[in-house]
Amino acid sequence: MLMYPHIDPVAVQIGPLAVHWYGLTYLAAFGLFLLLGMRRLRHEPFASVQGAGAWSRKDVEDILFLGVMGVIIGGRLGYCLFYKPEYYLANPLDIFKVWQGGMSFHGGLLGVIASMTWFARSRSKPWLQVADFVAPCVPTGLAAGRIGNFINGELWGRLADPSLPWAMVFPHSGTMLPRHPSQIYQFLLEGLLLFVLLWFYARKERKPGQVAGMFLLGYGVFRFIAEYFREPDDFLGLLGLGLSMGQWLCIPMILGGAALWFWSHQHYSQTPAAR
Repeated sequence: MLMYPHIDPVAVQIGPLAVHWYGLTYLAAFGLFLLLGMRRLRHEPFASVQGAGAWSRKDVEDILFLGVMGVIIGGRLGYCLFYKPEYYLANPLDIFKVWQGGMSFHGGLLGVIASMTWFARSRSKPWLQVADFVAPCVPTGLAAGRIGNFINGELWGRLADPSLPWAMVFPHSGTMLPRHPSQIYQFLLEGLLLFVLLWFYARKERKPGQVAGMFLLGYGVFRFIAEYFREPDDFLGLLGLGLSMGQWLCIPMILGGAALWFWSHQHYSQTPAAR
C-alpha cells in the first residue's frame, strides 16, 4: 500500500500572501487553453474562414475569459443546486462563500455553454462552430484540475484491495484503509486520454457539432467509469440503481453527445468540402 504523500497545498508563502497549488492548476488550465486555442486556429475549418467570420487571437482570448466566468459561476451554482439544494435554499448567502469549497463540473459545463452562446451571438459566429473550437481545448484543463484534487488530498476513491499495487491510504478520509487514487484515474481518463482522442479526431474537418458531440460523449463515458472507483459524497451516498450523483449527471451528457453527433451526421449530409 502507498501512503498519501501529504503535499503542502500552499506552493509559495510570502508573508500573509499564500499561493495554493490548486490555484496554480487553474492558471495552468487557462494557459493550456490559450496555447491549444492558438493551435486550433491552424485547423480546418477555422484556418480557412475569411472576412468578418474569421477567427483571431482576440477571439481565443475573449472566449477564454468568458469561459472562466462560466466555469466559476456555473460550477458554483451547479454544486449548490445539484448537491446541496436544501441547504443553500435555506442559507442563500452561503452560495457566495466559494472559499469553503464546492464546485461542480456539470454546472461549470452549463456555464461554459452559456458563455459560448453569448460569444457566438456577439461575434455572429455559428454556435456549433464555437463549440467545436472549444471542445478539444478543454480536457487538459480537466487534467490540471484533477492534479489539484490530488494535491489537496480530496475526492479520494472507494476502498480498494490491499494487494492493488497503487492502492493508497488517504488519512483525510478518516480511515487508514487503502483506497483507489481516483483523482489519478480521472486525470488519465477524462484528462489525458480524452484530450489525445479528441485532439486527433478534431484535426480532420468534421461536420458542425460532431467534435462537440464527441466531447460530451467521451467525457460522459470516462467520468461514468471513473465514478465506480470514486467515493460518493458522504452527504449523498449512492442514489438510484446504485449510481452516484456524478454518474446520473453523466447520463444526459452521453445521450446528448450521441444525439448531437448523429443529428449532425444526418443533417449535414454533404461532405465538409462541399459545404
